[in-house]
Amino acid sequence: MKKYLALLLALAMVFCLVACGQSNEPADDGEAVTITYCNFNSSGGNEETLQKMADAFHEANPNITVEIETIAYDDYFTQMQTRVAGGTAPDCYELNIENFAAYANKGLLAEITGADTSALNETALNAFNVNGKQYGLPESFSNVVLIYNKDLFDKAGVGYPTADWTQDDLQAAAEAIRALGDDIFGIWQPITYNEIFKVVAQYGGSLLNEDKTEFTINTPENIKAVQTLVDRVIDSNVQPNTTQQGGMGDWDMFMSGRLGMIPTGIWAFQTFTENCDFAWDIAVEPGSTQKATHFFSNCVVMNPDTKHPEAVAAWLSWLTGSTESADIRLAAGWDLPALKDMDALSAYLEIDPPANRAAVFESLDYLVMPPVIEDYALMSDIIGQYLAAAADGTMTVEEAMNAAQADCVAQISLG
Repeated sequence: MKKYLALLLALAMVFCLVACGQSNEPADDGEAVTITYCNFNSSGGNEETLQKMADAFHEANPNITVEIETIAYDDYFTQMQTRVAGGTAPDCYELNIENFAAYANKGLLAEITGADTSALNETALNAFNVNGKQYGLPESFSNVVLIYNKDLFDKAGVGYPTADWTQDDLQAAAEAIRALGDDIFGIWQPITYNEIFKVVAQYGGSLLNEDKTEFTINTPENIKAVQTLVDRVIDSNVQPNTTQQGGMGDWDMFMSGRLGMIPTGIWAFQTFTENCDFAWDIAVEPGSTQKATHFFSNCVVMNPDTKHPEAVAAWLSWLTGSTESADIRLAAGWDLPALKDMDALSAYLEIDPPANRAAVFESLDYLVMPPVIEDYALMSDIIGQYLAAAADGTMTVEEAMNAAQADCVAQISLG
């Protein structure tokens, strides 16, 4: 009998050893685990950069292997929605700020605990905090600055933009540059939703009240802000109308040397460096009653069904907040890590043009986040539709803003 029991015990031990040996992903207890990370932001040229980050993380954390999957932006959110619904989502993945709120509000994300967030920009970090819980960590950021053609400013006899400029200063410069020729324009600032939420902030307005329970689209401040942009097309014509654009985009017109100023993202720097045969530089965007600048951020989130939350938290913390990750990102000329310590980004300041690259970080003092709600896409579509009508003159600005307010109230519940 003893021999029989000993045999059973030995067989049980062998079975356990075989079963454990076959498991590639044991619990987070110091043994080797593999986690999956899916993203869109590295597609189109930075897949190797992201893999370098994963390799560097693995070197520092040899028990954790990160398997990376990259999907092109156009397909990413459709695929991710299907995978989340089907229970096949990766352990962690990337979201843009527009989709983050919908995922968080539907309970599709895990609260990220145990991650070191001390190095992260607080504005960016708070953008992914819902009701006191951190459901995402800011992976990267980009913002918008005023880019200007120094040669056109010189020809017009206008001083270059400074940090003290207001919208009135910008308008005066745009008019002087417009006077240089029929095919020269002072500025091109898109009259779109993504531009308006920032511009209304420059005039002291907003599209939602502070606690996001009411729409405030048609306030006097907002109407004045939109009227300023529309007047530049219809009244002073310092900005080209659709006919004058001739099918050319704003970047193309700037690179052709026919546009004095363009508020656009820092992601334009490399393209302008390669394609502009004139001198250009940047400044913090002028404000009106106050300054306000765009802030765009992608975040990384955790699947609530992951079997390795500690390993995921370690990877996400390293990816977003470590100096090693930041150095790899900066060396590749990728978008900027959302770090609190600007000294960690000093290498970025050494790249010229633009010479006044410090304006990128000065703009961080005036950040405005998009008013993210669960029905963000519908809200932006409604407002964008009426802005287009105001821009082409088929509706007055007041009519357009009143209609946008009414439609948003009728179609969107802010709960």
